[in-house]
Amino acid sequence: MISKKEQLQQFKLYAVTDVKGTGQDLLARAEAAYRGGADIVQLRAKSMADAEFLAMAQKLSAMAAAQRKLFFVNDRVEIALRAGADGVHLGQEDMPVAEARKLAAGRPDFLIGKSTHSLPQALAAQVEGADYIGVGPVFSTPTKPGREPVGLTLVRDVSRSALVIPFVAIGGIDLTNLQQVLDAGSVRVACVRAIFDQEDVFHATSELRKQLEKFSHAAA
Repeated sequence: MISKKEQLQQFKLYAVTDVKGTGQDLLARAEAAYRGGADIVQLRAKSMADAEFLAMAQKLSAMAAAQRKLFFVNDRVEIALRAGADGVHLGQEDMPVAEARKLAAGRPDFLIGKSTHSLPQALAAQVEGADYIGVGPVFSTPTKPGREPVGLTLVRDVSRSALVIPFVAIGGIDLTNLQQVLDAGSVRVACVRAIFDQEDVFHATSELRKQLEKFSHAAA
């Protein structure tokens, strides 16, 4: 059976929620994303109360296991562990990777990702022991208000750097600019609005997956 680390090495499409308020239909939309080709779903819900967040995370964790996919929690390490999530994704202002590792001492397979916005941050995250990094926001996005996009240049720089852990490009990525991101050197992308803001989540995810697979086959 493939390990979590091996799954992480192989992923291409990462679906990130941006829940505001309650996540009433999130389970159905997350399932549609998985079925459409997302390898990972991350629960990101900055304003959701802990009790509701935990209940949602537990359901998504069970769903991911049934689908043999990965499930991550944004920021909340303790909830990620209690919910049985595969990992957590941390921002630059969140808990250090080493502290998250201490909390997850009983879970050697627990995966930790970190957001980075520059090449020094990307390389530092690798030294810290992150299992993967996010690079972005590549393009302007309302998901990260007030943060200047890092552009395709950083994607190129990271792809040509000494980074050996997986990295995923994130921030304003959709079907209209996906090819630019792939051409810049990222074989993995994370999408928020391009998946979860669409009326048909399954179709939106499937179309993104098709483009990623087409690029992989052409590059092989």
